[in-house]
Amino acid sequence: MTVAEATTAAATAAKVPEHFTMTEDEIIAKFPTRLRGFDLYRKMGSPKNIVAPMVDQSELAWRMLSRNYGADLCYTPMFHAKLFANEQKYRDEHWQTNETDRPVIVQFCANDPDALLKAASLVAGQADAVDLNLGCPQHIARRGHYGSFLMDEWELVSKLIRKLHENLEIPVTAKIRVFPEIEKTVEYAKMVEVAGAQIITVHGRLREQKGHKTGLADWAKIKAVKDAVSVPVFANGNILYQEDIQRCIDATNVDGVMSAETNLYNPALFSGKILPTWQMAEEYLEICNDVPTNTSYIRGHLFKLFRYSLPIHTDLRQKLVDARDMDGYWQFVRDMKAQLIADAEGSDFDPEAAVVDEFGYRKYPHWICQPALRFEHDKEHSKSKRLLNEAQADTPANDTECATGNCDDADSEAKRQKISAESV
Repeated sequence: MTVAEATTAAATAAKVPEHFTMTEDEIIAKFPTRLRGFDLYRKMGSPKNIVAPMVDQSELAWRMLSRNYGADLCYTPMFHAKLFANEQKYRDEHWQTNETDRPVIVQFCANDPDALLKAASLVAGQADAVDLNLGCPQHIARRGHYGSFLMDEWELVSKLIRKLHENLEIPVTAKIRVFPEIEKTVEYAKMVEVAGAQIITVHGRLREQKGHKTGLADWAKIKAVKDAVSVPVFANGNILYQEDIQRCIDATNVDGVMSAETNLYNPALFSGKILPTWQMAEEYLEICNDVPTNTSYIRGHLFKLFRYSLPIHTDLRQKLVDARDMDGYWQFVRDMKAQLIADAEGSDFDPEAAVVDEFGYRKYPHWICQPALRFEHDKEHSKSKRLLNEAQADTPANDTECATGNCDDADSEAKRQKISAESV
């Protein structure tokens, strides 16, 4: 070896983190059949339409409904790695799958590499990959030290991913948020790739963009990540209507597009069908008849499906609140359906000729599945309301998803489970 070669080898070795205990060749030899990057992507059917991980809401029954309407790949809700690894009751209450539930990626939040590996090993034979949640922006994630609150701890993030990459028989993927600086976002994504992530999902919002500060996702940063890494990239954010999926692909060159919140309000999103809310509710409950589902999950889905009708038919809201079993939910849906059919009979709504408002959003009647739009008072311009995610009229509003997906509900879920800051 020449001096130059020795110098180069030493410099290369110095850049390898200590927690990289195996080379890529050694990892391949250890897991010769484990799929990597685009081989994994193609084995899963080259998914374009993807259901996000959503706390309490991307459960098996909802994944099945979404697949009926064009979802190519579904993520589970976020699971807490330490609880999943150590508590059989927690696993029994939260993890469900069946023979129709593929491809599926199981998502965990974690800050302990060993606990993450233990949890991931328990689903290795039932999932296509395991995903690390690096995007949840909610307060519970700050207290629990996970999600987007690991964005400033790159070594820990690398250790978590590398632990699975060197020891898990199925691939590891990761879901991240972006930094204010595009260069830092790209470097972060490249670090995640080098650690071993075989697919990277980029939620194009900052950690601070949540709740009433949600705003638009930045597709330019997603494109920059796609251009910089060699593994498949999924985009998340700004998906309201089916055509937004292709718009996103055209703008970012990503390999797939993930929907969170819009999927919850319109599970037929990926199909492009414009359907009545009661049809979706009935189909969901039919699945729940066959797939035991936590009743709080069912209630949450029905509240979202009928979001625009409940303020009109206020007498039925309490009936949904009071429902505690399948009989109660079915009765609520039957009663709501009767009201909505009566409303629809007096309407001249044409799905093919929907009116567009001043912001470029379609005006659907309340009984039609449609995305949720957020408004706030605009004091600066003295208008009564404006869209929180207002940009240009031809730019769609947000698709709030919280790495866990819909982490707006993560806080309450964590409280129910009495998760302490050390429990992840």
